Amino acid sequence: MKNHTITGGGGIRLHLVEAGNPKGRPIMFIHGLSQCWLTWNRQMNSDLAADCRLVAMDIRGHGLSDRPHEGYADSRLWADDINAAIQGLGLDHPVLCGWSYGPLIILDYIRHYGEDGIGGINFIGGITKLGSDEALSVLTPEFLSLVPGFFSTIAEESVHSLESLIRLCFVQELSAEDMYLMLGFNVSVPPYVRQALLSRSIDNDDLLPRIRKAVLITQGAEDAVVKLSAVDQHKAGGLTHAQIQIVPSIGHAPFWDAAEVFNQRLLAFSANI
Repeated sequence: MKNHTITGGGGIRLHLVEAGNPKGRPIMFIHGLSQCWLTWNRQMNSDLAADCRLVAMDIRGHGLSDRPHEGYADSRLWADDINAAIQGLGLDHPVLCGWSYGPLIILDYIRHYGEDGIGGINFIGGITKLGSDEALSVLTPEFLSLVPGFFSTIAEESVHSLESLIRLCFVQELSAEDMYLMLGFNVSVPPYVRQALLSRSIDNDDLLPRIRKAVLITQGAEDAVVKLSAVDQHKAGGLTHAQIQIVPSIGHAPFWDAAEVFNQRLLAFSANI
């Protein structure tokens, strides 16, 4: 694997990891709240690498990327981050895969740069709006009950909430090694970053109907973070042409709990756009 450091929006440093076939279809993975590029281990170290050029980003405030105190509410900065990755690494019409919070960042990019520079989009257990009753309606009570702890500066409260979030995301019982790895990179994200991300007010219903590139919406049937009704919300918002993949008996992280199924569908999607 190759590590890259590029300059994103506002001059911050962004960390990305690359694996796979440098001549293959580029796929860029964008993780969710309080995660990092390691979320995508079961893609970066999979058969996808034989056919695709795989890039996983640490979004601003996360992983080994810079953690500024300001700028998280600025849609343009998020867009600039994605554009910097595409241009800086020379990604030729990548498929943008966003998990959970990740679709919001993908839509920030499309709002400011359009969709001509990408090949397609994969939303995974994703949301497309924040800061309204409609946005809250697709989030589970179990997830919402954890939010105050995400913002806490008291270590025990923060760790407890983040450990609960990890357990909420996965259907399979995590090994002790995976649990402590995930808890480590979750806890490393400062509370002010999580609060800033979840304090944004976004409604992309004006943007979704204008998207013409191929879209794949992947959702676990047993998602305990984002309700299955989110798929209907995306389509009602304008993604009427989207392909839908509902993964049975799987929760918020189908790319982990059903990695082989997820990877096969992503490969097929990427090959046919």
